[in-house]
Amino acid sequence: MSDAIKHECGIALIRLLKPLSYYQEKYGTPFYGINKLYLLMEKQHNRGQDGAGIATIKFDVKPGNRYISRYRAMGSTAVADIFEYVQKKFASVQKAFPEESKDTQWLKDNVSFTGEVLLGHLRYGTHGKNSIESCHPFLRQNNWMSRNLVVAGNFNMTNVDELLQQLYELGQHPKEKADTVTVLEKIGHFLDDENQDLFDQFKKEGHSNIEISSLIAKNIDVTKILKRSAKTWDGGYTIAGIFGHGDAFVMRDPAGIRPAFYYQDEEILVVASERPVIQTAFNIPIGAVKEIKPGHALIAKKDGTVSQEMFRQPVEQRSCSFERIYFSRGSDADIYQERKELGRLLVPQVLESVKNNIKNTVFSFIPNTAEVSYYGLMDGINAYVRDFQKETLLNRSEKISDEELDEILSIKPRFEKLNVKDAKLRTFITQDADRTDMVQHVYDTTYGIVKDHEDTIVAIDDSIVRGTTLKQSILTILDRLNPKKIVIVSSAPQIRYPDCYGIDMSRMGEFVAFEAAINLLKQRGMAHIIDEVYQKCVLSMTQDVNDIDNYVKAIYAPFTDEEISEEIARIVRPHHLKAELEVIYQTLDNLHKACPDHKGDWYFSGDYPTPGGNKIVNKAYMNWIEGKNVRAYFSN
Repeated sequence: MSDAIKHECGIALIRLLKPLSYYQEKYGTPFYGINKLYLLMEKQHNRGQDGAGIATIKFDVKPGNRYISRYRAMGSTAVADIFEYVQKKFASVQKAFPEESKDTQWLKDNVSFTGEVLLGHLRYGTHGKNSIESCHPFLRQNNWMSRNLVVAGNFNMTNVDELLQQLYELGQHPKEKADTVTVLEKIGHFLDDENQDLFDQFKKEGHSNIEISSLIAKNIDVTKILKRSAKTWDGGYTIAGIFGHGDAFVMRDPAGIRPAFYYQDEEILVVASERPVIQTAFNIPIGAVKEIKPGHALIAKKDGTVSQEMFRQPVEQRSCSFERIYFSRGSDADIYQERKELGRLLVPQVLESVKNNIKNTVFSFIPNTAEVSYYGLMDGINAYVRDFQKETLLNRSEKISDEELDEILSIKPRFEKLNVKDAKLRTFITQDADRTDMVQHVYDTTYGIVKDHEDTIVAIDDSIVRGTTLKQSILTILDRLNPKKIVIVSSAPQIRYPDCYGIDMSRMGEFVAFEAAINLLKQRGMAHIIDEVYQKCVLSMTQDVNDIDNYVKAIYAPFTDEEISEEIARIVRPHHLKAELEVIYQTLDNLHKACPDHKGDWYFSGDYPTPGGNKIVNKAYMNWIEGKNVRAYFSN
C-alpha cells in the first residue's frame, strides 16, 4: 500500500499441556514455551510496531510466591527488546545457579516467565495515545488467585459510551474512556461474580476457605462469564485472557470480523492471529490449523481440557476483506491465491485502458505489498496474449507470411520493476517546500525501459486510501520516464467509508474517494445533498442504534464508480505531470469473487456488520462537516 495505514493488532497464546520437565527432556530446553512465543510474535510483526507485551502464568504456586509475570515495551523493536530482557534473565540465572537451573521445578519456583500459559500481544495504536500503559496485556489483580485476570486482544468496540455506562451502573468507576478498560472490567466484574457465587455455594456446604479456593478454580464456568461479559458488545474482536489460577480463553466476535487460528496436539495448544505463523513455528501442515468459529471461545481449563464453546449467537460471517488484500502475511496459502486472483480479475479493465496495445505497455507494481496481485495480473495478461495468438493463427483463412507469423509470435508482455521503495528518509527538514521535495524521493525508478512518449505504464497498487503518496512521489517519479500514459490500478475497490473495528481508517476526510464525491456534488449543482446527509446523521445520534442507517451512502449514490475514479485521477494528478493519467479500481463484485469467504467489505460498500458501524460512519461524517479532526469512536 503506497499510503501506509495502521491496523489491527496481533495476539499469540500458548498453553503447555505437559509439565516443563517434558519439554526439557524432549526438546532440550525448559524454555520451549517462551521460545515459541517469540517466534509467533516475531512472525506477526507486521501486525504491530507501536509496542508489544507478554504475560505468563504458573500453575500451583505456593502462597507468597509470584505466579504472574508481565513485561511490555514500546516502539518498533519492542518484540526484540522484550525477549532480550527475558533471555538475559534466564542467562543470569543459569550462570549463577548452573546446577539448579537444570531442575525445571526449581526454575518454576524461582524464575519468572517459566509458566504453563503464555500470552503475547503486538500493538498498533488506533487511539492516538501511545504509552506503555496502552500496551497489552492488561492486568487486573487480586489476592484471590482465581480473581486475577490478564487480557490482550485485537479489537475495537463501537459502543464504548454504553459499555462505560453499564460499568457505572455496576458501581465501578473506570479510570479512562477506552474499550480496553471496558472489556477488562466487564470480564473482571463477572469473574468476581462467579467467584463469589461459588464461594457462597461451597461455604454453605461446609468447606474451609482453603478448600474453597481450590474448588472455585476447578469449577469456574468460563463460558458463563464470557456470555455475561460480551452480551452488549458491538465491535470486531479477538480477545485472549487468562485467569490467575490457569484457565485460559480466546473469544471471537459473532461476525468473525477479526481473525483467530489455533492448533492443538497432546503437547500444546497455540492460538495466533494468522495461520502461517503457527505452521512455521511448529512445522505443521495447513490442514492442522483450525479457525475459531465466530461467536465462540476456545477455552483451555487448568486441568488441560480444551473445548470450543458458543458465548454469542453467530451472525452472517463478515470476516475482514482487508486482511486478504493487505494486512495478513501473504505467505498464507489461501491469501496468496486470493491476492493473485485480485490481480487477474483486473485484466479486462487494464486491457481496455491500454486499448489492447501490449507492445507499447510496461506492466509494473508499487512495492512492496502489491507484488502478489501483480503476479496475478501477469498471469492474466499472459493468458490473454496466448489466446490472442492461438485465435489469430487457428482462425486465419489465408496463408500467413513468415513476417506476420514472427510478429504474432513475438508479442510478449513487458513486466518490469519500475518502482523501487527506498528506506525512509530522515524527517529533520522542517520547511514545507523542502519536505515536499524530499517526500518525492521515497520511491525511485528504473531507467532505460520505457520508450519516450510511446509507452504506457500500468502500475498496480493493492489499495489507494488517501492518494497522497501517488501525488507527492510515485506519479512524479514515473513521469520522469516520459511515458505517454500512466495507469494506476488498485486491486481493492474504492475505499469510501471508515473502519471502526480495529483499522486506523476512521476519518472521512482521509479518503480520496470521498473527496472526489464531494467535489462532484459541488461541480454538478448537488451540494444540497451534503447538508441533507448531515441533518440525517445528526438526527440519527438520538435514535436507537438498531434503527440507524448509513446515511453517508447518499454522498456517492449519484455517481458511477468510473465517474469517481476519473475525479480521483484529477485530484492525485501533480500539476507538473506531462503524461495522461488514469486510475482504475477493482470492482466490488470481483472482490467477492476473489475472496468469497471473507465478505467484510464495509470499507467499500458501507454495509457494516454490526449496528454500531452505521452510527460510527454517521458520526465520522458529522465530524468532517464540523471540522473535527478526531475519530468517531474510542479504542485501545
